[in-house]
Amino acid sequence: MQYFVVMLDYGRRGREAVVDPEITRRDVVSRITSGEYRNISFIHEIVDQSVEDVTEAILTEAALPQIPPDQVDLQAIRLDHARDLRKHERT
Repeated sequence: MQYFVVMLDYGRRGREAVVDPEITRRDVVSRITSGEYRNISFIHEIVDQSVEDVTEAILTEAALPQIPPDQVDLQAIRLDHARDLRKHERT
């Protein structure tokens, strides 16, 4: 069995551990990016009888924007770079 424990810190109001066996890693990342989970103390991944602290890995994953490959215009990026290089040429 695998599940995640997300510890939320509310300061003076205390802490709350969110434990849901149905939630996946993708769901945890989604809840962090949506702002549902804030002030996270730690995130533990529990698999069978082992516990792993995955706080930094999941927070890093949640911070990266997901850009579908079909929306990236490589030609525009190359042309923008060429234009920027021309700005610094001496005339």
